[in-house]
Amino acid sequence: MKISRRKVPEHGQWPANISPVLQRIYASRGITRPEQAELKLANLLSPDQLSGMDNAVDLLLSAIQAQKHIVIVGDFDCDGATGTAVAMRGLKMLGAECVSYQVPHRIVHGYGLSPALVEHIVEMKPEFIITVDNGIACHAGVAAAKAHGWQVLITDHHLPGEKLPPADAIVNPNLQGDGFPSKALSGVGVMFYLLLALRKKMRDLDILIQPEPDLSSLLDLVAVGTVADLVSLDYNNRLLVSAGIKRFRKKQCQVGLKALAEISGRDITKLVASDIGFAIGPRLNAAGRLEDMSLGIECLLTDDETRAYQLAEILNGINAERRGLQQQMVDDADALVDRVSLELQSQSSAWCFYDENWHPGVVGLVASKLKERLHRPVIAFAPADDGSDILRGSARSIPGFHIRDALADVDVTHPGLIERFGGHAMAAGLSLRKESLEAFRVAFNDAAESRLSEELLQAECLSDGELQLHEFSRELAEDLRLAGPWGQGFPEPVFDNVFEVTQWKILGERHIKYDLRLPGTDFKLSAIHFGGYAGVAPPSRLHVAYQLELDDFRGRRDVQLLIRHSLPA
Repeated sequence: MKISRRKVPEHGQWPANISPVLQRIYASRGITRPEQAELKLANLLSPDQLSGMDNAVDLLLSAIQAQKHIVIVGDFDCDGATGTAVAMRGLKMLGAECVSYQVPHRIVHGYGLSPALVEHIVEMKPEFIITVDNGIACHAGVAAAKAHGWQVLITDHHLPGEKLPPADAIVNPNLQGDGFPSKALSGVGVMFYLLLALRKKMRDLDILIQPEPDLSSLLDLVAVGTVADLVSLDYNNRLLVSAGIKRFRKKQCQVGLKALAEISGRDITKLVASDIGFAIGPRLNAAGRLEDMSLGIECLLTDDETRAYQLAEILNGINAERRGLQQQMVDDADALVDRVSLELQSQSSAWCFYDENWHPGVVGLVASKLKERLHRPVIAFAPADDGSDILRGSARSIPGFHIRDALADVDVTHPGLIERFGGHAMAAGLSLRKESLEAFRVAFNDAAESRLSEELLQAECLSDGELQLHEFSRELAEDLRLAGPWGQGFPEPVFDNVFEVTQWKILGERHIKYDLRLPGTDFKLSAIHFGGYAGVAPPSRLHVAYQLELDDFRGRRDVQLLIRHSLPA
């Protein structure tokens, strides 16, 4: 991997309180004027711009007025769980008295509104189904629901196929011809927008409950689902996430989210997006991966603090089990990669991994880890665990390679090879028969070779330039922490400098703790590189790409470097 510096375009005059470092960081991410950095919720895009919204709102309003039994069908990931909680809480705030939810079990029902899930919820006697974070690919499930006489409203953000399911209404910013400017809305974001539009319709008809329901109270949930789903943090998503994080910091978040944050050692008054991505999100996701996502949703729906902490403890335990299982699966895959020569590694444009002992709920995390190591598109497969010969696969991609479109290419050129698939540019899911794995492996690699260039296959760590001696300060570290939210598509600031290594030691088996010095000075810094130990002593001089972070361990009130990549200088 090489370290390269981001290009910094020309940018206008900024207020004196915005440091030159932050100005160049903003500019390299497309923010060249001060007003573009202002995250005011009043600037949120209007729900009116989403196609299908009027029809969806009319149907939903009629269902509420008739007090039909509305069943929310969520997904078994964090986006689906938070979206389900937003739907449950929001619809009740807007007058729905009979609202339930059902989330599929990954192994028993499969993904989304499946025929198996439809049969499971027949006994609930639903009249109106709302999907959250799923549905656009659930043709058979929607048809089965319609056959029971239920109305179906799909809210989703995944890319649609050529044919849409036979739902009564669909809200999805990625529908062909949709004019909504932000195509990066998460599933929970789409659900939140449906509630905004419904409230506006009720206000216009003068039938809104008074005092008017405050839907902004749901923004902490929207922020968690948006960050955890790794959708691009464009301006609109940054507005949503920023507003949600403010609710955490003011201690106005749901008690379940507060419990999850605190049980993972996070201070909600100082919470940032990375705390969601590395602490809250994984604990919610773990329930859907190994157990039943209903545990996570109940944690988000309860208003009882004691119950919230009980559920958070359970989720924390499941997450610990998930981490152990994930590490074993990654180690298995790493061993397989190590047995393949470097020459063959470089010749493969894409990788497929399968182990009959792997858990289908964790293959996405394995694919993500291996994608980082190999800098190639990766799909990890596991048995479906339902007694069939079906394999469940989870795909992760690298920048410049649209993995859902690549799967679509394979589906067109090799009809019937893939049972079903869906997803985004950077992540996708699929299923296929075990006997088809080798044929798929060849077809997928061919699709990758036709789309990937040598340049795209070159791993690169992008830096925001070097820091000067006076810039290694708590003030700058605090400014950077609060200037987010940072995340997918709006990456955290990374800098690069050459340092002299004055001391180093191994932490655990994989990590290195450094004492570094700026050349030509007496200025020393502490640094840590997680997973950076390669079995040999580091050189005396390093070219380091790093994040500048606060170090408050045991009351230090210092800064330290979190190393992302290092090379001999």
